[in-house]
Amino acid sequence: MDRVLITEKMILDARRRREKKITIRGEALLTPSARDAVRQFGIEIVTAGAEQHGPAMPADAEKPSIRTSRGPVAIGADHGGFALKSVLVGHLHDLGFEVRDVGTFSTDAVDYPDYAEQVALLVSRAEARAGIIVDGAGIGSCMAANKVPGVRAACCNDLYTAANSREHNGANVLTLGSMVVGEGLAKKIVTLWLQTDFGGGRHKRRVDKIMAIEQKHNR
Repeated sequence: MDRVLITEKMILDARRRREKKITIRGEALLTPSARDAVRQFGIEIVTAGAEQHGPAMPADAEKPSIRTSRGPVAIGADHGGFALKSVLVGHLHDLGFEVRDVGTFSTDAVDYPDYAEQVALLVSRAEARAGIIVDGAGIGSCMAANKVPGVRAACCNDLYTAANSREHNGANVLTLGSMVVGEGLAKKIVTLWLQTDFGGGRHKRRVDKIMAIEQKHNR
């Protein structure tokens, strides 16, 4: 059964239309904010028959979407993340994304900051719509990527933080730990992360404050 991503904006739009339920085709997957909004406003998520179609996620100019942005998805890894990176490159192609693979291309020992920086720079320069970095735990690459201006990297080794990092924090780089997640979960995380849009609204105000801190200390 297909999984349909339900976002906070979809819940709020339904409330503004005075609708008490959202009908979808497939299994509902709610972002963290959407789950809170469902509880707050009492909106029901209903699964329809295969002949019915669920609502499409609306576009919003204030909410940049990885799915509709131009450019490739940049990906990189150290030797510990090489095998999982290879799997994810194929997965990204299957999802229809162009891929910019910066390496590494073997299991020979390398240093993860070098590859994290390359991916982060492509995102910072708008030469890639988003970035993915894989090392053993995902933490070191996240730290390194976040040193590049304009990058908001998030280490997400589960589905909840993957959706949250995009919807709440506007993350533009995802880091994964090859020693933490298996291939199947990694594919699900990448898919969810890429299809989740930034929530805007109150989240935009907070992300703006994050970027203001960066600007203040990079003068």
